[in-house]
Amino acid sequence: MRVILAEDSTLLREGLIRLLAEEGHEVVAAVGTAPELLKATEEHRPDIVVTDVRMPPGHKDDGMRAALQIRECWPEVSVLVLSQYLENRYATELITGTGGKVGYLLKDRVAQVDEFLEALDRVAAGGAAFDPEVVRRLLTRTSHVDPLDTLTAREKNVLELMAQGLTNTRISETLHVSLSSTEKHINAIFDKLGLSGEAGLSRRVLAVVRYLGS
Repeated sequence: MRVILAEDSTLLREGLIRLLAEEGHEVVAAVGTAPELLKATEEHRPDIVVTDVRMPPGHKDDGMRAALQIRECWPEVSVLVLSQYLENRYATELITGTGGKVGYLLKDRVAQVDEFLEALDRVAAGGAAFDPEVVRRLLTRTSHVDPLDTLTAREKNVLELMAQGLTNTRISETLHVSLSSTEKHINAIFDKLGLSGEAGLSRRVLAVVRYLGS
């Protein structure tokens, strides 16, 4: 398979390149920053991207945010995220925002070569692979989650613009997305907030009220 590696540790990056090459995979690009990852993905459209969470330029969650952007812009590209520890802020969004082609492993799992390679193959084939510890921590932290916290970053942007009184068309123009995408995000917001659209009640108004009251 064709792979892009994004890892700012030169030692780990070179080690992964050698491991994947030995397994018969083609590393079409190996980069050390999140912007380089996005550029390489757009250029090569690989089968899968393997990325660290914390990367330059911000050395925080740049790699994770790049992974989410890849899932949105190039959904045909599978994404396997590696992290030293759980980044809860975006991990839930990554895991719940797709039915497959995504994985999240703690870096300790990379030391188990067979498990890493099996996860890589599974994600590239359209499946999912999540470190058991990641799943356990997410379930613990989200057992009493506020429905607003389940919204994706894009859905929150849409809800904020709804609260400003913008129409669907204006929201589409502001976010530079299609009208159908905007309507899809709005329906997802209604579903996640549990707004069923009972007779006489505007789901749009109820969503805005919920947002303003948060």
